[in-house]
Amino acid sequence: MIDFKLLEQTLEATVVPRPRPTAARPQHLCLDKGYDCDGPRQIAYDYGLTAHIRRRGGDRSATSAHPAKPRRWVVERAHSWLNRYRRILVRWEKLAITYEAMLHIVCPVTVREFVCLLE
Repeated sequence: MIDFKLLEQTLEATVVPRPRPTAARPQHLCLDKGYDCDGPRQIAYDYGLTAHIRRRGGDRSATSAHPAKPRRWVVERAHSWLNRYRRILVRWEKLAITYEAMLHIVCPVTVREFVCLLE
């Protein structure tokens, strides 16, 4: 895994402006086991972020400071929902605009299903 090598460039390329971290309202950075080394911890510290990095070979309950069950990543969950549609999972369209149109059709349907689950 070399994901950690692009962490700093990713944080610098963030499009949405983040609020400055303060003692009352710290900003958190949640990362998986691929970032379990000193480099990402130092980068998080330099940016004023509180790093939450899973330890390699560690037990989930031992590393969690919160009693709540850990949640799946939002992006991974969204990708799994989109992968239920075979036409999105396997790209059959030759034109990018056709594939994008299918995404515009599937995304609202997926959001509607999620809202129905919450009700």
